[in-house]
Amino acid sequence: MIRNPCTHLAGVLRRALVPPALALAIALQGCAVNPATGKRQFSLIGEGQEIAMGREYDQEIVASLGLYPDTALQRYVQELGMRLAAQSERPNLPWTFRVVDDPVVNAFALPGGYIYITRGILAHLNSEAELAAVIGHEIGHVTARHSVTRMSTQQLAQLGLAVGVALRPELGGYAQAASAGLQLLFLKHGREDESQSDELGLRYMMRAGYDPREMAGVFEMLSRVSQAAGGGRVPEWLSTHPDPENRRDRISRQVAAMTQDFSGSKVERASYLRRLNGLVFGDDPREGYFRGNEFLHPTLAFRLTFPEGWQTSNQKQAVLAVSPEGDAVVQVTLAGGSSPEAAARSFFAQDGVAGSVATGEINGLRAAGGEFAATSQGQVVRGRVAFVAHGDAVYQLLAYAVEARWGARAEAAGRAIGSFSRLTDKAALAVEPFRLEIVTLDRALSLDEFVRRYPSGVPLETVALINQVDAGARFESGAVVKRVVGKPVS
Repeated sequence: MIRNPCTHLAGVLRRALVPPALALAIALQGCAVNPATGKRQFSLIGEGQEIAMGREYDQEIVASLGLYPDTALQRYVQELGMRLAAQSERPNLPWTFRVVDDPVVNAFALPGGYIYITRGILAHLNSEAELAAVIGHEIGHVTARHSVTRMSTQQLAQLGLAVGVALRPELGGYAQAASAGLQLLFLKHGREDESQSDELGLRYMMRAGYDPREMAGVFEMLSRVSQAAGGGRVPEWLSTHPDPENRRDRISRQVAAMTQDFSGSKVERASYLRRLNGLVFGDDPREGYFRGNEFLHPTLAFRLTFPEGWQTSNQKQAVLAVSPEGDAVVQVTLAGGSSPEAAARSFFAQDGVAGSVATGEINGLRAAGGEFAATSQGQVVRGRVAFVAHGDAVYQLLAYAVEARWGARAEAAGRAIGSFSRLTDKAALAVEPFRLEIVTLDRALSLDEFVRRYPSGVPLETVALINQVDAGARFESGAVVKRVVGKPVS
């Protein structure tokens, strides 16, 4: 364990051939005692920079993942987060807590107090105290300044590497290997950061009056989700995060060693679960879905067929496919411009882009575009672009490959672009996502009996997973239980 990070960083710089006096001066200048951890901590990034950085990246997160469109749920998470942040050592940061529209079980933090909770993790948690544990953990990353410390360390390490290469050019061949070694250093620090944030999250949830025993349930849930996804048990030394089972055991030991009586602490299971009623569960087909290599978007009412065998991805701002060899891409995005012709002229007017605009139609939709060559930093790519008017928008259909491979990819890419058309299939237009429905039982039921009486659109194993119970579980009368309603997309 590194007991004095400032001395350690000065040593790193000296080994990287930074003059000793400069190395020590740089390290000491950035060192201060962190109020959350009580330890000396290295940082080249001030609080103002940290906040500005978080604010900038927040815009990118919102644009790429999107916010879950439920103002009541957003307000609830913001208010809970603020109560927890008030218990931290940095209560005056401009704390922002958001629910992002992502089915993945996840939560993360940006510098400056920007915290994100996915709707996926909300669906798998079973009490407000568990949510407080998750949010408290992410607050801990911010109060301990984990991100800015890692960035500062990386900046200095890269500075040292650059100075060393400048002083001794023969070291240049080792720069890539050295950078790989630095990544392993930061991986270790990441695992230590997670453990520290667990402890800080436990501190904050307890200060806010929540039962700390609920934190162990979060790690149990994460372990179940990992196993259900096929991840199994990941050895702690191979993971960027400590193993959930190890974290659960460590926190359970810490709580067991406490002398307080937690019987009156807040859990808020039933009230939390009722807030989840109607929550979208899993992928939302209203935002587009794949049927084989065909992509259908019910909300925007278009369809497109990508080349067979290409790897596809539906993202918030683009839907795309990548060739098996990774040498070509076809993607669809919304385009700027008031018309296909205007958008095409703007595209071909870019520096380094050569080609000409042709107009016409694609499956009865007004279109403009053509083949192009684009040069950037000596690299040439070739491709085809089409701008298509549909509904109230103009879409950009873009296909490209490295110059040497475009000839082999042009036909398949052209067919994909030419397949863009209106979606008119009534069944496809009417698809709806799965949603959670919260049921209060009027009598005791086993899990099997619950699923028979209250059918779900997902397997029994998934119902068990989101309720954090085993297959043979039994619910008491009055229990509040989740089920998933809706039909799978055909």
